Amino acid sequence: MNNDDKYKITSNDFADLLIEYNDNFDLLSKYGGSSYNIIDRRYAIVHFPVSNMTSNSIYKYGFTSIPTCYGLVSAKTFDSSGINHVRNQQNVELKGQGVLVGFVDTGIDYTHPAFLNTDNSTRIYSIWDQSLNSDNKYPENYFYGTEFTREQINQAINSEDPFHIVPSIDEIGHGTMLAGITAGSNIPEQDFTGIVPEAEFVIVKLKRAKPYLLNFYSIRPDAIAFQENDIMMGVKYLLEVSARLQRPIAICIGVGSSNGDHSGRSMMSSYLSYISDRTGTTVVIAAGNEGNRGHHYYGEVLPSEEYDIVELTVGNNESGFTMELLGIPPSQLWVNMFAPTGEFVARIPPNLNKTRQLFYSNTIIWVDSRGMEALSNDQIILLRFRNPIPGNWRFVVYGQSDIIARYHIWLPITGFITDGTVFIEPNNYTTVTSPGNANRPIVVTAYDHINNQLYINASRGYTILNDPVPDIAAPGVNILCPIPNNSYTRGTGTSLAAAHTTGVAAMLLEWGIVENNLTIMNGLQVKKILIEGATRSPELTYPNPDWGYGKLNISATYDILKEASTNILEFCSFTHSYLQ
Repeated sequence: MNNDDKYKITSNDFADLLIEYNDNFDLLSKYGGSSYNIIDRRYAIVHFPVSNMTSNSIYKYGFTSIPTCYGLVSAKTFDSSGINHVRNQQNVELKGQGVLVGFVDTGIDYTHPAFLNTDNSTRIYSIWDQSLNSDNKYPENYFYGTEFTREQINQAINSEDPFHIVPSIDEIGHGTMLAGITAGSNIPEQDFTGIVPEAEFVIVKLKRAKPYLLNFYSIRPDAIAFQENDIMMGVKYLLEVSARLQRPIAICIGVGSSNGDHSGRSMMSSYLSYISDRTGTTVVIAAGNEGNRGHHYYGEVLPSEEYDIVELTVGNNESGFTMELLGIPPSQLWVNMFAPTGEFVARIPPNLNKTRQLFYSNTIIWVDSRGMEALSNDQIILLRFRNPIPGNWRFVVYGQSDIIARYHIWLPITGFITDGTVFIEPNNYTTVTSPGNANRPIVVTAYDHINNQLYINASRGYTILNDPVPDIAAPGVNILCPIPNNSYTRGTGTSLAAAHTTGVAAMLLEWGIVENNLTIMNGLQVKKILIEGATRSPELTYPNPDWGYGKLNISATYDILKEASTNILEFCSFTHSYLQ
C-alpha cells in the first residue's frame, strides 16, 4: 500500500478481499496490483474496484476471501443512573496496574469520568478511529483512520470543546459499555467500578461496513455492521501498541457473526488463536446471543427416510437475508426449494460451477453450492435472498441413501434480520458466533448473577467439529455500565460477560508478568487458570455446551494465584501440561 492508493481502503468504490498469502506477494498483486494492506506474514487485505464484485464473486474469489460482516452481541436497557453496583471485588489486590486492556468496537466516550484518573487526566493511551480519515494522522503503515495520543486526549478533556480537538465519538455506546465494565474508574456516587480500575486503555473504533458488502449479504443499509478485515487490523494495532510499550494486553472482542465459520478455522479465528499463544497477550471473545433466536437448524437425513423437511418463516417487511447450509462430511446434499405458495422454485445440487440466480415473483435468490476450499471439505450451500415473499418457505433436503447425512443451517445474527424470520423447528445449539469458535482464545457466555440462570439468548456450543465452546460463563445480565454523556445504564449480553472476563484476564497478566510471577504467561495459561477456578455444579457434566467449564469465580482464581506464588515451579508444570 502507498499514499496514492490509500483512499481505496475507505472508498465505497473499492471492495476488499481477505487473502491468505503466506509471504507470497505475487499472489496479492494478482488481485489488486499494489493495492493491499498487510495484517501479518500470513494474511493481507486486497482492494480492487467494486465493479468487479459481482453476484458471481463467491465462485471467482472463494467463499472465505469475502469479508464477513460482524454485529454487536449485547443490548442496552436504559435505566436511571446510581443503581447499586453488582460486583463484589473486596480484598482483590490486583487492579490492572501495568496492564493494557484493548477494545475493537464502537469507540469510547473518552470524556466519561469512568475513564479518567483522579486528577482528571485520561487513562486511555491511544485511540485509533478507523472512521475518521486524515492525510497522515493514521498509525504508521495503516493508511486509514486517525490516531489520537494520550497527550491529545488530555488536551481535549481540559478544553471547552473536547470533540473539536479529538472528534472521536462513540455514537452507539457499545464500546464505552465494555471498556467501563472491564476497567472503569471507581465512581463512588454511582456505586460503580470496573474489574481492573488501574489498567490503561487502547481503543479501536471500527469503521462501518461498506455498502457493497451489506448489499452482497442482503443486510439492510442501516444495520450496525463491521468488516472482518477491519477487526483484524484493529487487533493488529492493539498488538503493536502492546509490543512498543512492552506491556501485557487483554483484548476484548464483543462482535460476532453467524455467517462463514463455525469450526474455528476462518482467517480471523485462526489469527486470534495464533496471537493467543503470544506471551503477554490474552484474547477474550463473546459467545454471541443467538441461542434462543430461532436462527439455527440442525437436520439429519436417515437412510430409511430419504429426505428431511426444513420450514422457514419469512417475516413481513424482510428486505433480504442469507441462509447458509453446511453439510458435515461425508454428506452430499441436494435441496429442493418451495415458495410459500407451495410452488417448486428450484433444485440445488451439491456443486455448482458458478453462482446461480433464481427469480420467483419479486424475489431474487443467488445460489452458491460448493466446498469451503482451504478451510475444510464441508459442503456449503449459500442462499442470498432479496425481497423474499413473506410466509413459510420449505426446503426438502436429500442425502445419500446408505449413510446418515448431517447438516446445519444458519440465518444471520439478530440485528441483521427481522424478528419474524425464523425456523419453525430451530435448534438452539451450535449457535456460538464467529470468531467464538476459535480454539485458543477465551470464549465467554453470560448468566444472570442474581438468579444463577443462563442468559436466555446466550449462544450455545459446541462447534461443528464438536470442540467445546464456550469456555466459561460470566455475569452478563442487567449489568451496570457507563454510556456516553456521563450516564450509566443496565446492559445485557455475552459481550458484557466477555468484558467482565477481560478484566479478570488482566488481573492474571498483572500477577504473572508485571509482578514477575510467570513472565512467560500467555492466553492459553490464562484460560487454564480461569477454567481451574470456575465454579461447577455437581448436577452437570463438563465441559458443557451451555455453561462451558463453569461460572467464572474471581475468588477461587485469586486463591490459585496466591497458592501458585508459593510454588511457582509446580504452577509452571501445571500450566505446561495443559498446553500439550
